[in-house]
Amino acid sequence: MEMLHYDFMQRAFLAGGIIALVASVLGVYLMLRRQALMADMLSHVSLAGVAAGAYLNVNPTVTGFAVAVIGAVAVEFVRRSYKTYSEISVAIIMIGGLSSAVVLMNLNKGVTKSFSSYLFGSVVAVNQTELLLMLGVAAVGGFFFTIFRRPLYQMTFDEETAKTNGVPVQWISLLFSVMTGMIVAAAMPIVGVLLVSSLIVLPAALAIRISSSFTSAIVIAMGIGLFGVLSGLTASYELSTPPGGTIALTLLLILVCGISVRKLVVKLSKSRNKSNAAKGISVGSIGVHARYGHSSSSIHTTGGNENESMV
Repeated sequence: MEMLHYDFMQRAFLAGGIIALVASVLGVYLMLRRQALMADMLSHVSLAGVAAGAYLNVNPTVTGFAVAVIGAVAVEFVRRSYKTYSEISVAIIMIGGLSSAVVLMNLNKGVTKSFSSYLFGSVVAVNQTELLLMLGVAAVGGFFFTIFRRPLYQMTFDEETAKTNGVPVQWISLLFSVMTGMIVAAAMPIVGVLLVSSLIVLPAALAIRISSSFTSAIVIAMGIGLFGVLSGLTASYELSTPPGGTIALTLLLILVCGISVRKLVVKLSKSRNKSNAAKGISVGSIGVHARYGHSSSSIHTTGGNENESMV
């Protein structure tokens, strides 16, 4: 393909593919932990780091990365202070990040225009340093999710039970927050600050909806994320549109189509059940089809030790 003859497109596709895989895995955990908004919050906090870097004449990518990690740690500590209302931590940190970004951007008006690439993403924004940063984050993320997959799985459904089983919940939860901040910051050059959560949440939203186990949800999310990013980057190049918005729309379209197909399959399955019942087909056969029609929701209703063998 012609676009792959350009170095910046090669870097964009490589970076997009790397981030898509690790971000999709993160998305599954965030969705099941009811923390989907955390990715959006950290992306806005990282904008304050980008603005600080521009104001201090430091690499904005590095400062954005550092502030995102600091914000992730701050969220975890605030969350512990409001155990009953843990979602308040997201609002508090987001307010601090956005207000800081607005003030810093106003202090350095000369670089306001350059922020469009950070807000909406840019295929030419991925330089060699950012690519190496993404490779490092992907490697650390892969190691983290492999080593802690079972503790994270237990914590996802019931932190108290995990703590009773000897899992160091506080430390792993803190590491998970830091990992979230790192992935969000690394994804900024591809999809931009405003849409980075789409890369994390949308593949996981469809995967959880159509999968029957925790492991299959992760695998499906990775496939959807990778396909959505590569398709979105291709469409962005051909149509000369911002990559962040194009990738987000592509993933959203995949989500809508996936849910629609699933509903159609369930509807056809129920219709077939009724037809078989009318013809006198055995009750056992009907039960199998009925269970199939609801199998995709099993990941929502079961957890802990019941599905631990699936991890």
